[in-house]
Amino acid sequence: MSVNASDRFKGYRGAGLELLQRLDVGVWEEIDVTTTRGEYQGILLPRSETAGDRHIVLKLDTGYNIGIAADTVTSFVSRGRREAHYQIPEREFPYDPVKPTVKLLGTGGTIASRLDYRTGAVIPAFSPGELYGSVPELADICNIKTEKLYAVFSENMGPEQYIGLATAVARSIEEGADGIVIGHGTDTMHHTAAILSFMVQDPPVPIVMVGSQRSSDRPSSDAALNLMHATRTAGHSDIAEVMVCMFGPTSDQYGLLHRGTRVRKMHSSFRSTFRTIGDIPVATVSREAVKPLREDYRHRDPTRKVKLDAVYDDRATILYYYPGMKPDLIDGLVANGYRGIIIAGTGLGHVNKPLYPAIKRAIAKGVHIFMTVQTLWGYTQMYVYDTGRDLMEMGIVPAGNMLPEVAFMKLGWALAHSDDREEIQRIMLTSVAGEITEREPPDSYLVLQGGLPEVEAFMKSHRM
Repeated sequence: MSVNASDRFKGYRGAGLELLQRLDVGVWEEIDVTTTRGEYQGILLPRSETAGDRHIVLKLDTGYNIGIAADTVTSFVSRGRREAHYQIPEREFPYDPVKPTVKLLGTGGTIASRLDYRTGAVIPAFSPGELYGSVPELADICNIKTEKLYAVFSENMGPEQYIGLATAVARSIEEGADGIVIGHGTDTMHHTAAILSFMVQDPPVPIVMVGSQRSSDRPSSDAALNLMHATRTAGHSDIAEVMVCMFGPTSDQYGLLHRGTRVRKMHSSFRSTFRTIGDIPVATVSREAVKPLREDYRHRDPTRKVKLDAVYDDRATILYYYPGMKPDLIDGLVANGYRGIIIAGTGLGHVNKPLYPAIKRAIAKGVHIFMTVQTLWGYTQMYVYDTGRDLMEMGIVPAGNMLPEVAFMKLGWALAHSDDREEIQRIMLTSVAGEITEREPPDSYLVLQGGLPEVEAFMKSHRM
């Protein structure tokens, strides 16, 4: 198959392009590279046209990508071009009438997939046959039905997708699914988990959100194991709530089930990125079993009817306070039609005094303002200092220990029900799915600060 020059050197320019042309090597070739810093083997990847022009990019056999400075390369040896494979081999998913049936809803996250080295595309496995071909262990857990709702990155999830997803979840439950799994990108998974907790109430079966931090072409990928854990939870668990299912420790010992209104993504790349904030997780999950860590969860009950309340008003926003913030930010939000503001304040729930006049103007125009804390752990306690008391007198309402993102999602949901001040406050301060708790358990805030002797000794004696 002939390859034109633009495809062969796709994205390369400058020193990188000159190197490839001189050594007669193109993208998607499997190569051995000798440099002044060592030898490397892998697949030569294309580059973005806006990327720097002095490096070539190689995908190593480990699955990681590295950049190699063009001026360090002394020789190339090509072992041939990788062939494209656009289909994941399908195997008929075996049906077992004894096993539960799980409905898998896709929003765009690639739960199980593989990389086509020829094109660089991640090919998703989504049909039952594709999933069985990629993760055959699923057949030991449950029967699977799938429905692809969206194909978007998680940052592009919004009110339209929230409402559609909630409606699909409720419909799938009414059609008899024994559990729901939602494939979702990890970046905004905690936002979607929160809004689903308000839109889909009293579910009779588990609703489990799952994703992967590392792509399926990498040996360290968490995709398959997360999917096995999620389907185990959805099909067999007694916990009928909206949950996020992701890695527990950084190893593959077990996954954690986090309540949808108390979870947050806390690291950009760790597989164990999701953490329950201000509480403890609901359960651990392994390939064999789900083990609850607490007793106050909603139990599975096939006779219970799900309540769908899929409404959302996008005239809500979140304002992360910083020192020196100016009042024109609040005035600008009001002028642009926003009806609700969540403030992530400092300490116990504070902002600076120059904002006071703008806050008064906003509240006088009927804007609903609630205070959360940017510390994430802890409660708004605005009666302790004069600043907090002044803000409450103006009309700002403390939101307990609701997480800022959860409060933001709930306010959009609340505004779709009413614009009455007292009713909005009632909705916001009435806990629907554990978003506000009476107290935080003593073991809900444990931070192992590296470098300390006692922590180092603990790390050496425990598998993390």
